[in-house]
Amino acid sequence: MKIGELARQSGLAASTIRFYEAKGLLKLGSRQANGYRDYPADAVTVLRIISDAQHAGFSLDEIRQLLPDGAASWKHDELLGALRKKIADIEALEQRLARSKAELLSLVDLIGAKPAGVDCAENAARVMATLGDRKR
Repeated sequence: MKIGELARQSGLAASTIRFYEAKGLLKLGSRQANGYRDYPADAVTVLRIISDAQHAGFSLDEIRQLLPDGAASWKHDELLGALRKKIADIEALEQRLARSKAELLSLVDLIGAKPAGVDCAENAARVMATLGDRKR
């Protein structure tokens, strides 16, 4: 299959396909006499796996390590381990994001609780003093 057809079937730009090929993620079946790339039929599936893995947070290096040379050579235990590690990474990120969100919401409440008659500079000083007290 030529790169144009592969791009149409995968929904990816030809430049992206060439990039993945250059990074060693996509195997080129062969080159035709005219120099055109000829990709195997499973290239669409491989591109979908790469794209899905990237959306799940895997780096190209991680994907390269996990992609098999063929369907018969999937490294079952390594793949499960990598997936479980990525899930743990996502859960840790969720926890950090939740803490950050809570801190920001607290800051919004603190800033929003500006006493009547207090100007912005005084309110900023009040907020900074309160934040300083929290850090101790």
